[in-house]
Amino acid sequence: METVVSGIRSTGKLHLGNYYGAVKNFIKMQEQYNCFFFIADYHSLTTHPTPENLHGNVKHVLVEYLAAGLDPEKCTLYVQSDVPEVTELYLYLNMNAYLGELERSTSFKDKVRSQPNNVNAGLLTYPVLMAADIILHHATKVPVGKDQEQHLEMARTFGNRFNNLYKTEYFKEPYAFNFSEQLIKIPGLDGKGKMGKSEGEMNAVYLSDSPEIIKKKVMKAVTDSGPTVENQEKPQEIQNLFDLMKVVSTEDTYQHFENAYNTCAIRYGDFKKQIAEDMILATADIRSKIEDIAQNTSLLHKVAKLGAEKARESASKTIKEVREIIGFRPF
Repeated sequence: METVVSGIRSTGKLHLGNYYGAVKNFIKMQEQYNCFFFIADYHSLTTHPTPENLHGNVKHVLVEYLAAGLDPEKCTLYVQSDVPEVTELYLYLNMNAYLGELERSTSFKDKVRSQPNNVNAGLLTYPVLMAADIILHHATKVPVGKDQEQHLEMARTFGNRFNNLYKTEYFKEPYAFNFSEQLIKIPGLDGKGKMGKSEGEMNAVYLSDSPEIIKKKVMKAVTDSGPTVENQEKPQEIQNLFDLMKVVSTEDTYQHFENAYNTCAIRYGDFKKQIAEDMILATADIRSKIEDIAQNTSLLHKVAKLGAEKARESASKTIKEVREIIGFRPF
């Protein structure tokens, strides 16, 4: 059985983009693969969260993973910082990661532009820690989006460099893995790019949002003055809303509003109201489970403990073997 590894940064609540773009596939993957899904709290330290925020965000993600359908008996669901072996492998890989290649990383250059007053070493070596997360469990399949493919290529580079340096074939090459037939991209409500936490509170619809909040966000979504000719090409902000409807609504509902747009009969108020209602319906079961699980401290402790034990069993075996390969042997 092949191994799958994927992590999500503990920087806040999960939104529809996380769910439809990743988590729904994770639920299917856990039935067919040896899956390791982790909450990347080490990675989140690059933005210096307060202790309260860090702990709260980790809890949010764990609760919502469980509410969405991840089963700790079928996959290894763990918090990254509960597996210290990842930092040891991170150290070893850093010894053979070179400044030039790290500085050329697209994500690093983006971060330098977006947060020029916080260009820390963690941002520079982010791809190395990501590589350690993946190859620690000998993953061959990694569910990533286009924006992470360069990091995955670097993970292959670091693993192969270790193999070449120590004349071994120990680490396998991980590759991008899209489990679904087509990649689902969930656009944000701001009319620009994809749904994301960093784009502002009103851009994303979170799995834990109340019906009232969902309605408020969707009704404030960006629109235009409406089509003026039949079968007019949709501008980006309108296409985004139709893309959202395609995910959360029935095909009949989608076709109704598609026809209304193409015949210049669409009323954006009704259109957005329908999207909001369908979002509320689509997230109702998860929202209810989130509320219940969040109150169950003993369950969360049990899940985190089980995940740490399973992840460390895999990780400690890797570190023991890596130490022997490098030459760290007891006298």
